[in-house]
Amino acid sequence: MVANEVAVSVNSKGLMNFEHYREKATPKPDKEDNSEAQPPGSEEEATSDTPAEAEKKEEEEEEKKVEETKDEEGMWEENFKEHHDSKPRGPSSVGMDISFPGVEHVYGIPEHADSLALKNTIGSEPYRLYNLDVFEYELDSRMALYGSIPVMLAHSVSKTVGIFWMNAAETWVDISSSDARKAEEEVPQVETHWFSESGIIDVFVMLGPKPHDVFKQYATLTGPTALPPLFGISYQQCRWNYNDEEDVKNVDAGFDEHDIPYDVLWLDIEHTDGKKYMTWDSSKFPTPDVMQNKLAAKSRKMVTIVDPHIKRASGYRIHEEASRLGLYIKNKDGGEYENWCWPGTSSWIDFTNPEYRHWWADQFSLDNYKGSTNTLFIWNDMNEPSVFHGPEITMHKDAIHFENWEHRDVHNIYGMYLHMATGQGLMQRSGGRERPFVLSRAFFAGSQRYGPIWTGDNKAEWGHLKASIPMILSIGITGLPFCGADVGGFFGNPDTELLTRWYQAGAFQPFFRAHAHLDTKRREPWLFDDNTKRIIRESIRRRYALLPFWYTLFFHASNEGTPIVRPLWVEYPKDKSTFTIDDEYLIGTDMLVKPVTTAGQTTMDVYLPGKDEYWYHLDTLKIFRGGNSVTVEAPLDKIPVFQRGGSIFPRKQRIRRCSSLTHDDPYTLTLALDMKGEAEGDLYIDDGHTFAYKNGAFAYMKFSFKQGKLVANNVKPNTSFKTKAWIERIVILGISNSPKSIVLRSDGKETQLPFSHDSTTFVLNIKKPAVIADSEWAIAMYA
Repeated sequence: MVANEVAVSVNSKGLMNFEHYREKATPKPDKEDNSEAQPPGSEEEATSDTPAEAEKKEEEEEEKKVEETKDEEGMWEENFKEHHDSKPRGPSSVGMDISFPGVEHVYGIPEHADSLALKNTIGSEPYRLYNLDVFEYELDSRMALYGSIPVMLAHSVSKTVGIFWMNAAETWVDISSSDARKAEEEVPQVETHWFSESGIIDVFVMLGPKPHDVFKQYATLTGPTALPPLFGISYQQCRWNYNDEEDVKNVDAGFDEHDIPYDVLWLDIEHTDGKKYMTWDSSKFPTPDVMQNKLAAKSRKMVTIVDPHIKRASGYRIHEEASRLGLYIKNKDGGEYENWCWPGTSSWIDFTNPEYRHWWADQFSLDNYKGSTNTLFIWNDMNEPSVFHGPEITMHKDAIHFENWEHRDVHNIYGMYLHMATGQGLMQRSGGRERPFVLSRAFFAGSQRYGPIWTGDNKAEWGHLKASIPMILSIGITGLPFCGADVGGFFGNPDTELLTRWYQAGAFQPFFRAHAHLDTKRREPWLFDDNTKRIIRESIRRRYALLPFWYTLFFHASNEGTPIVRPLWVEYPKDKSTFTIDDEYLIGTDMLVKPVTTAGQTTMDVYLPGKDEYWYHLDTLKIFRGGNSVTVEAPLDKIPVFQRGGSIFPRKQRIRRCSSLTHDDPYTLTLALDMKGEAEGDLYIDDGHTFAYKNGAFAYMKFSFKQGKLVANNVKPNTSFKTKAWIERIVILGISNSPKSIVLRSDGKETQLPFSHDSTTFVLNIKKPAVIADSEWAIAMYA
């Protein structure tokens, strides 16, 4: 119940089902004929049946059981194309219906390339949760993709509630909405039916009643997102593959030559010695540590790919040790599971075993991972797991894991365990000092604790750019906010318009990485015409200017479990017009973005929520009233970005070649005033890469502007952390009249500050207050 109303109804349709494990009935062998008379008092004498009749009845019962089993063809064993599933525990499933009275829309259960508001599935395929390596995935589809989070949010103007169906087996969800039933007297309701192939019914109900309440409740169950290092939310450059050390050197130099910042260069599978992970191709990468150190000298990082399939090759230490210690997943007969992936014949470490995860973590030490350095980070791909000669390109369900669990029971959680073990390895490598950075393709509930994910192998098509927005929103509201899509599309060659629009969108997504397939044309930004290069450079530089804003949002996500990019209804839960919007979104509470996702479009209709709010268009500085749709210009070099009135954004306007070099650079605060002439905001600062913040080594500043006075408070002063960064400029949007004087009060002193005012744009610039960013101060304006 929420506010004396039923919020969630379980099993109201009577669809609860628990199909237990059982043994398959088999015919008994023929018995020897024994017609000798039985002694008095025997069992046969106690019945009216003769021994022959009793035996006949027993045989008939056994035959009946066998016939019943035959009637359940496909339940005890199953064939899929050339693959066989032995199903040794027989048919099993669990299911339950869960209804949401008073609700018209439900969201979540990623990952699907579909709309944010989930669709009615009656008469069509249900949504499927089963981690799969899907080649060029379809759009507007309920098909399974790379990750699964069995979490659903139901929202109405009066409440938000959530369901967490904690089951890692293949799961399906049917949705029936009352939209089709148009009787006016009927209360809206969404009915859902959840069913999994195996496991138990383990359901958590999160009663909200507000969206952020559900986010926090879910975070208490599975954990909030990990606070990433600053470089992890900066721009990253990848392709399959950068060819050799000379290629790496030239790409790195190209960014500097063309004044484009970036933080991380990635290497895909071709950097290895014959697809043996944690090795290097000695001809192409003869001095990998030197290569990494040259990047590190510029404060940049490298990421290499490490997949879970291990090449079965003699002389390969990882394989020989894993086989000797018995670390591989077993096949149904108890031998090592073997199949085919990038290296050829491969086996898979059983990451469901905690001891094996500890072994895996040890492999990332500098002694074990030869050629690695402390500035090398990791990418876990193909961890659904992808198995080239398996059913649906994944592992056979009757493979055996730790404690005799079948793969069918743990399939959706396998990739998360690899993610967990790799992250642990990077932490161990630094002695627990440095935050790890590990990207994973597969994910499950809880993956947010270990690092970012991305939306997989998309295509260089406008439809895939558009689909990336609801995909990222769906993943974000189900607890995994650190997500992005491959900029430019993984498959195919985008034209310059699509590429620039994708960079503009990617710059406003939590994980910002360009990536492309081996067979695509090279796409480094300087390989295009000057105008395309300029727009890409501006998009990336805009991301870098806003890194303090993004980093503060990640701080909140790591503490409170809040999504970073959010559907409009999260912050405007009573505005019905927002409930199905998924082509624009909020970043935090105060920035609204609508990427251009259609070719040739140069104007955009944008819905601005909040009828009593102002929204400031950040390119033109024009002020709009909320609660309306507005049309704004969107030429090729611009997308609509708005700041909510009543907010304060921190920025760093000095753009350097990578994020860490800006650590001591000054801040600019941009205030956008609301209808009362007020604003508030915050800023989180730490060292950007270690775990020292967990011991209080950080500053958290809150800013408020009321009645012409801006006040800065350090919410948690700590002598173990001090920043050299200072405030160099304050920009106030929405001031119609210029003040006569502006005075800074800091450390008991008063200082007159220079300023300028533009009466046409209502912008006030306060110059060089020169206060340290984590100090307390106040600025007063006098008419």
